[in-house]
Amino acid sequence: MDSYYHSRDLARFGDIGKEAPELAKKFFDYYNAVFAEGELTEREKALIALGVAHAVQCPYCIDAYTRAGLEKGASPAELTEAIHVAAAIRGGASLVHGIQSRNVMDKLSL
Repeated sequence: MDSYYHSRDLARFGDIGKEAPELAKKFFDYYNAVFAEGELTEREKALIALGVAHAVQCPYCIDAYTRAGLEKGASPAELTEAIHVAAAIRGGASLVHGIQSRNVMDKLSL
């Protein structure tokens, strides 16, 4: 079976504005401003974006920010560490929500 995600589709991201060009322009203006050099370097922003991309499991973003990170000078070790940070946060968030289960168990325990 053919894959649902195609790396070539990433290059078509701009097409999302065909029917709503004003909204797309606003989004892309904001997006470009966010990723411009500021208090954080473009390299740091690419590392953050890569971690977030793994947390939200977006294959297009994973592709884009792996490439961006490398292009901005991040090493494979730094990219890998960003992925591990995302995994730790995602895993920790799952575990901490276990407290909700504990609260129900404590309430219902006889």
